[in-house]
Amino acid sequence: MGPNPVIQAAIDLTAGAAAGTACVLAGQPFDTAKVKMQTFPNMYKGLMDCALKTYRQGGLRSFYMGTSPALMANIAENSVLFMCYGFCRQVVRTIGGLDKNVMLSDLQNAAAGSVASVFSSIVLCPTELVKCRLQAMHEMQISGKIAQGQNTVWSVVKVIVHSEGLLGFYQGLSSTLFREMPGYFFFFGGYELSRSFFATGLKSKDELGISALYSGLKPTMIRAFPANGALFLAYEYSRKIMMNHFDT
Repeated sequence: MGPNPVIQAAIDLTAGAAAGTACVLAGQPFDTAKVKMQTFPNMYKGLMDCALKTYRQGGLRSFYMGTSPALMANIAENSVLFMCYGFCRQVVRTIGGLDKNVMLSDLQNAAAGSVASVFSSIVLCPTELVKCRLQAMHEMQISGKIAQGQNTVWSVVKVIVHSEGLLGFYQGLSSTLFREMPGYFFFFGGYELSRSFFATGLKSKDELGISALYSGLKPTMIRAFPANGALFLAYEYSRKIMMNHFDT
C-alpha cells in the first residue's frame, strides 16, 4: 500500500537531505579545487599544483572552506530536488493517464528530474554563490579584490546584501537553470538507465546492491564518482529504511 502523499513527500525530502550531506562530505575537496581553478585559471598550473598550494594554506582544513554553505546548498537543493522529483513523476503519470503504481520509463523519469531542477535551482543559487566566494577567498585576498577579514559566511552575506541587495544572491540564476535542467535530465536519465541495466535478472530496480551505484577537466570528473555515488547511496538507503518503516 505504501505511505500517503504527505508522508511520501517527507520521506523524499529527508532522503534528499541525507544524500546532499553525503555528497558534500565526499566531494568538497575536489569542488574546492575546481572553484579555485575556475576563478583564477592563471594562478595554478594544474590540479596537483592547486592541491599542493591549497594544502600549504592551512592543511586539510583549506580543502573544506565553504563547507557550511555547501552543506546548506546541497541539503536544500537535494531535499527540494528529490521531493519535487517525486511530485513531478506523479504529474507525468497523470499527464500520461497512468496508474500511480505503474513504473515510468527512463525517459519519463529524466523529464521529471529536469522539471524538478527548476525548483531546486531557486534554493541552490544563493547558497552556492556564498560557497564559491568562500572557496576562492584566499586568492581574492592576495589579489586585492577583497579586504582581509571577510572570510566568514556572515561577512560574505553582508557584502552581497550591502552592495547588491537581496537580488544579488540570484546572480547567475538563468545560467544555473540552463545548466541544471539539461544536466538533471541526463543525471536522472542516466541514473534510471543504469539501474535498469544493472537490474537485469532481478524483479525490480529496487533490489540492486551497493556496488552498482559506484560504476562508472580533472577535479570535476574525479569528484563526480565519490560525490554522486555517496549521494544516491544515501538517498536510496535512507528512503528504503523509511519506506519499510511506514509499510509495516
